[in-house]
Amino acid sequence: MGSYVYAIGRIELRFPRPSVEREFAQVTGRAESVDLTDRKLVQKVLSDRQNRYLARQLCWVFTVGGFDTYILSPRDPGDVELLIDSLRPAPSNADMDVVIGVQGPVATPNMCNGLVVPIVLFDQIYSFDRKSLAEALVKETPRLEKVPQKEVEQVFDAIMQVADNAGATDEHRALNYLAVRYPGIYVTAAEALSRNSSLTAIRVRPSPLSGVHKLLDVIFSYTNRNTDVTEKFFTRIDVTDEFPFLVSKLSPYYDR
Repeated sequence: MGSYVYAIGRIELRFPRPSVEREFAQVTGRAESVDLTDRKLVQKVLSDRQNRYLARQLCWVFTVGGFDTYILSPRDPGDVELLIDSLRPAPSNADMDVVIGVQGPVATPNMCNGLVVPIVLFDQIYSFDRKSLAEALVKETPRLEKVPQKEVEQVFDAIMQVADNAGATDEHRALNYLAVRYPGIYVTAAEALSRNSSLTAIRVRPSPLSGVHKLLDVIFSYTNRNTDVTEKFFTRIDVTDEFPFLVSKLSPYYDR
């Protein structure tokens, strides 16, 4: 079995073979489709339990930055519902999916219409958009209530740009976990913005406290636009197992 994966990207539905595409067309042709867009019709058809066989036949591709990165397969067959739930009735560029699982072998060409990328056996999928994530972060953290939501979204975009990755290394898993699970990085970034400082670097390094557990220190650098003085903050993440978790909250970091 390969490495753990904690990736942020987009889930797309593809047809692996012409026969599956034609079967899907026949099923959707029999479904009630009045006032439904094509996307809503697809979601309706796949949500019908009697059509779950189709959902299992389809190819679910995970893209990062617009590039085909993984083919998704549920470790538990019942979790095909998580894939179906990731389909949006009205998709937008702000939509994001988080996939947590284990990287398996590379797919054979006949698995997904010639696409040859690693398979990820997933255990969990979270689907959200940038706005709903910002709202959730503000709701969870009172200190963010005073920060305009657009500013939270801008911070998220900046962190995502730096952390753009396939989520298959320990460093990338730690960054992606922080981006969607830890409001503290947004609080610190928003406070830095209020001091006219911007995020200039994110560095991940092994923690000196690593032993039995694999610990990483994630260091955020904020540089003042007027003085060029840089402040650093760090948080410690345990990436030993499939699900990373926070060991210590964000606090000032001093170079040794």
